[in-house]
Amino acid sequence: MILVLQKKIENLLLDAGVSDVGFAKIPDGPFGENSFAVSFVVRLSEAVVEEIDGEPTHTYFHHYRTVNAFIDNVALRVGNLIQNNGYKYIPVGASQSINKDGWNYHGRYSHKKAASLAGLGGIGKNSLFLHKKYGANVRLGTVLTDCPFEIKESDYVSPCVECDACVKACPSGAINGKLWQPGLERKDVFDPEKCSEYMKKEFKHIGRGAVCGICMSVCPVGKGDNYGTEKN
Repeated sequence: MILVLQKKIENLLLDAGVSDVGFAKIPDGPFGENSFAVSFVVRLSEAVVEEIDGEPTHTYFHHYRTVNAFIDNVALRVGNLIQNNGYKYIPVGASQSINKDGWNYHGRYSHKKAASLAGLGGIGKNSLFLHKKYGANVRLGTVLTDCPFEIKESDYVSPCVECDACVKACPSGAINGKLWQPGLERKDVFDPEKCSEYMKKEFKHIGRGAVCGICMSVCPVGKGDNYGTEKN
């Protein structure tokens, strides 16, 4: 019965246009020991990302928001399917910061963590999720649930090639060059406050400084052998 529901969820997402789907048991979810997650990947337009050169573009900002809206929409559809089959669900906002205890750079649950646990990829030096096929050019969606999915166990592997292209390209200095590994905190490899403050100051003419994308655009993972690791 569970496998049938999982297949229905996977088909719903793939038919909607997402690029990859995975399922994970998560250790710190809202349903205690019965916490699971549906993780899905939406591939960004390569052409839009390639236009990012030294600063984000207006087209990228619009694309970013459009993809986020799409993610939230299909997450709701997945949640409805789960609930209609007798289980609970909580969709995680595609791009939502929750100001808790004075810290404004966390969401309800880490999309990257859920996707990594689901075996869809890993986290690079840029602190971005790197899909095992599409690299950094993706956005993630997550639906938390108490539905006890059948899980395929897999070891964590980061697709990061440790080329330091993102470290060199980041204008804010937020990327310190350390590769994330299980057990490390995000702050050990990346300073989100430094990144955010730089965007708000330097890119306020594009979406009021809400996006950047430089580290994503220079990342060679998933872009072929001939892709340059640095932009001039």
